[in-house]
Amino acid sequence: MINYEKILSDKVQGIAPSGIRKFFDLTERMEDVIALTVGQPDFVTPWHIRDAAIESLKKGRTYYTSNAGLTPLREQICEYMERRFSLRYDPKTETLVTVGGSEAIDLAIRAVVRTGDEVIVPEPCFVCYAPIVTMAGGVPVKLPLRYEDKFKLTPELLRGAISDKTKLLILAFPNNPTGAIMTKEDLVSIADILRGTDILVLSDEIYAELTYGRPHCSIASLPDMRERTIIASGFSKTYAMTGWRMGYTLAPAPITEQMYKIHQYAIMCAPTTSQFAAIEALKNGDDDIEYMREEYNQRRRLILDGFKSIGLDCFVPEGAFYAFPNIGKFGMSSDDFCMQLLEKKKVAIVPGTAFGESGEGFARISYAYSVNHIKIAIEKMGEFIKEL
Repeated sequence: MINYEKILSDKVQGIAPSGIRKFFDLTERMEDVIALTVGQPDFVTPWHIRDAAIESLKKGRTYYTSNAGLTPLREQICEYMERRFSLRYDPKTETLVTVGGSEAIDLAIRAVVRTGDEVIVPEPCFVCYAPIVTMAGGVPVKLPLRYEDKFKLTPELLRGAISDKTKLLILAFPNNPTGAIMTKEDLVSIADILRGTDILVLSDEIYAELTYGRPHCSIASLPDMRERTIIASGFSKTYAMTGWRMGYTLAPAPITEQMYKIHQYAIMCAPTTSQFAAIEALKNGDDDIEYMREEYNQRRRLILDGFKSIGLDCFVPEGAFYAFPNIGKFGMSSDDFCMQLLEKKKVAIVPGTAFGESGEGFARISYAYSVNHIKIAIEKMGEFIKEL
């Protein structure tokens, strides 16, 4: 009889499953659940993007592409970044097409982290960063962000987390789960601390197009920051292309070269059909971005007004499509609150602790759902809170 616990990787066994998927899986086993759990746009990928993919199939373009991705796609990524964010990258040496933003994050961490290196992970944050750091042999240094700071990374918090072993800072703004953003002024103060060190930055900008009231600013656009920054991004949120699994990295050539090697051996190349779809998205998808952003903004206002009407405190999220209401006043853990809400009212949201210990007392609610879906959920949450 094989003792699997003894022979399987201890690093992997020590990693907890995703707290997001825990509640998602629970809803799959229940009927008539109103779920606001998953960060997936409820829009269908625009037809002109789907048509480009269909046309590529009609023409028999079902072959492998180069490891780095189709040259026209890399060129379009670089044109898009310059057009939308005033960032210039070389499509040949600084751009890599990946299988979703998730692979981009994995490549970036594995390419730069050595055994024992510390990686600063501001929390609450998306669930993948710390586990990937651990699997790469690094040490995640979890840095709790504060409600009173609107969940931004402040210079004081960053200084307190840096040590002589710090290799990498992860910046994930606009943020999942909080909806927080970092303005240019916020980033300048962070850049001032990093300038003159050997600390690198992984800037997860998957929600860069989803900001409300002010445009996204990348830390790579600030003086002396491009040379130390790896941008990880993708098409899932911007163009409603979650299932196409399309992402990319942008980084200085020496870093890209190392990420390329990992990608080459582990993945080979991103799906060909998806790459042709992505080219069309970048070339002709600006109007889609504006339309979906405005729709999300309306839902954001709806959900914030709904919270106010039922007595739920929440700071105003300025990016992504999540709200992070404070549920601490109800005298139960985030997990208990969300579990009881699911059992009693069949409304599924995600405990804040799924995104780090500093998420205790909060819950993540995705408004990437229909207006009707959100209205019903708010009504049922209001009933639940009254009963409490």
